[in-house]
Amino acid sequence: MITAAQLKAARALAGMDQRMLAEASGLSLPTIQRMEGSDGTIRGNVDSLVKLIAALEATGVMMINEGATSEGGGRGVRLRR
Repeated sequence: MITAAQLKAARALAGMDQRMLAEASGLSLPTIQRMEGSDGTIRGNVDSLVKLIAALEATGVMMINEGATSEGGGRGVRLRR
């Protein structure tokens, strides 16, 4: 699970604006805006979330689970379970 705050933080670490993330993930800008405007955990279909996380990880931002350590010492945003 990923929260709107974690998504915003990950996007900031990647140095991307919402439009850039939409293009990189293959999602629409309104979808990214809706996800970031969510209250708490982002809701969306699994395919969209996979695309979103893959686009962020392609920039070097690692999405890691709560309590996990980053492999290779890269930048990371912790995810809650």
